[in-house]
Amino acid sequence: MTAALAAPDRLFAGYALDLDGTVYLGDAALPGAVDAIRRLRELGCGVVFVTNKPLETAAGYAAKLVRLGVPCRASDVVTATDALLGYLAARHPGSRILAVAEPTVQSALRDAGYQVTGDPAEADVVVVSFDRTFDYAKLTAAYRAVRLHGAALVATNPDPYCPTPDGGLPDCAAMLAAVEACTGARAEAVAGKPSEHMVRAVLDRLGGLAPSDTAMVGDRLTTDVAMAEMTGMASVLVLSGTTGRGDLERSGIRPRYVVDDLTQLLPYSPARNDRG
Repeated sequence: MTAALAAPDRLFAGYALDLDGTVYLGDAALPGAVDAIRRLRELGCGVVFVTNKPLETAAGYAAKLVRLGVPCRASDVVTATDALLGYLAARHPGSRILAVAEPTVQSALRDAGYQVTGDPAEADVVVVSFDRTFDYAKLTAAYRAVRLHGAALVATNPDPYCPTPDGGLPDCAAMLAAVEACTGARAEAVAGKPSEHMVRAVLDRLGGLAPSDTAMVGDRLTTDVAMAEMTGMASVLVLSGTTGRGDLERSGIRPRYVVDDLTQLLPYSPARNDRG
């Protein structure tokens, strides 16, 4: 077995754990996940939870983890919305925003001091997010803001779909593709994984750890693994979510480690399979 297909052989000072497909699926924790997280913490490792899904607040995700048996505070969760707000603060402070998004993202923008407008002529930036209320009216407003009035285009995350127990839901990339197709514009930034904006947010929550001391653990090659590989984190692909072994074999993205689930994350764990 090549090193790229081996389970981790060391502990890291910090772990960034994806949520959907890694820690849980739907409303149920994945097998062994709760115990693995507890053990990492007992060993003194920093743990943060990282999600591209902007449908809940950090506090909401923390509450869900607590219900599933994982002690968690809102400050332990980094969402694509956190990365988005960091990007906007750096590049578009004080901007007026037209949001193709659900109320959670719109409220976060307002709470951060941005004026959220429904008027395309007023918008400086169009923010596109995972939006289950996406419709033609929202598409038209985004089109007018970008195409006719020159608004910048920014998105929360690049995921084409979100894993669910019944097969998944169209995610932000689907809404963004529609806006890009009709406007001819391209998003100047996509804030969530695998972007540098998310990396900064994650490492900050881990107390400023170096990337080399951190493992990014997730079920997507193009977000979780790609982010780690681009920044020097150790990439750990978990096969409990969207990516299977066949997907891995067909991909040009090669994670440093591969595990079936979080029970194999800790070195020398008796729950790990012998892959030798």
